Amino acid sequence: MKHHSLENVAVRLDPLFMDHFSNLWPIAQQLDIHLFGPSDISTPEKLKTYISMAIEEVSMGKSLPYAIFHKERQEYIGCTRFGSIDWINKVLHIGWTWISPDSQGTGINAQVKSLMLQHAFEVLGFEKVEFRIDERNIRSRRAVEKIGGVLEGILRENMIVKNGVRRNSCCYGILKREWMARMDYN
Repeated sequence: MKHHSLENVAVRLDPLFMDHFSNLWPIAQQLDIHLFGPSDISTPEKLKTYISMAIEEVSMGKSLPYAIFHKERQEYIGCTRFGSIDWINKVLHIGWTWISPDSQGTGINAQVKSLMLQHAFEVLGFEKVEFRIDERNIRSRRAVEKIGGVLEGILRENMIVKNGVRRNSCCYGILKREWMARMDYN
């Protein structure tokens, strides 16, 4: 599977490489992403490990990670990825997304997700995209609902996050036919 850049009018998603570390470290220092998820990017070493593991998953066919480039600002603002890729059943997750605080709430994340959904359904031919979100992360849950995600259920205490807390994960899904119907409507 060729891992290449994705692009729309607002953002460019570049395949994540260790070269992105210097652009991402200043952003990582502003975030506390492991509050709701298992990832910890709180030190340079931990961010390098995060990037290295994401790159390793590409070679195993499990993930396609990206650095998010904000076109208007002409700078990288975070990361996202296709993960938990099931090539046989044509289901994957979109997640591992973190963006700079000054980009949050600007609509840029919706641009990223729209680009990724379009690529997953229309280019890669997947039949379903899933999102797993901490039940407490209301902002992210509302954002996924706004782009068409349907709450399918809640996995109780399925993941350990910051301070050893066991989180509940809300499982959202978008089916290809729902995406295509939505695109026909717009």
